Amino acid sequence: MAAELIKLYEENPEIDKIDKIVKVLKSGGVVIYPTDTVYGIGCDFSNNKAVQRVCQIKNTKPQALSFICYDLSEIAEYTRGLSTPIFKVMKKALPGPFTFILNASNSVPKVLNAKKKTVGIRVPDNNIPREIVKNLGNPIITTSIHDEDEILEYSTDPELIFEKYENLVDIVIDGGYGANVASTVVDCSQDDFEVVREGLGDINEYL
Repeated sequence: MAAELIKLYEENPEIDKIDKIVKVLKSGGVVIYPTDTVYGIGCDFSNNKAVQRVCQIKNTKPQALSFICYDLSEIAEYTRGLSTPIFKVMKKALPGPFTFILNASNSVPKVLNAKKKTVGIRVPDNNIPREIVKNLGNPIITTSIHDEDEILEYSTDPELIFEKYENLVDIVIDGGYGANVASTVVDCSQDDFEVVREGLGDINEYL
């Protein structure tokens, strides 16, 4: 069954459309959505079958996936040993174009940290995925939809994304053109700020 293309505006995402997307996610669906960087593909992070489906589409392993939280209070639930200096920097940097690698708490589904005890967490500066997470009551998986080796044009245009993925996912959200630079990945698991991947955000602005 082909995916549905749903138009949403970041400034004021329509609640009936958000509810529809949440219903699909709760039933194990996979959704492509905008962030403050590139478009992402994801599902409810607690649904193992949906997580495996995302991995098949992306040809990756669950441990390589990050997830989106609504805000910092939600992040605290899924991490442990978060020091005050790290928290203060995250509070300034989020919502924003960063993925923070943190030590995982027992609240993180085992499929996501089976072979490592860390997780990547995002709070994007985009109301669409945050409202989805807020209404779902769970974080959603996030992984960019382009190859890491080559940034393709279709990663920015939701209509081209829909053409490529309409038979692989359940919903593609058209939130306007996306950026073509991914988030900056910052490893804080050793109580320090190690930039693993340079992306759209500059962590030095918040240190």
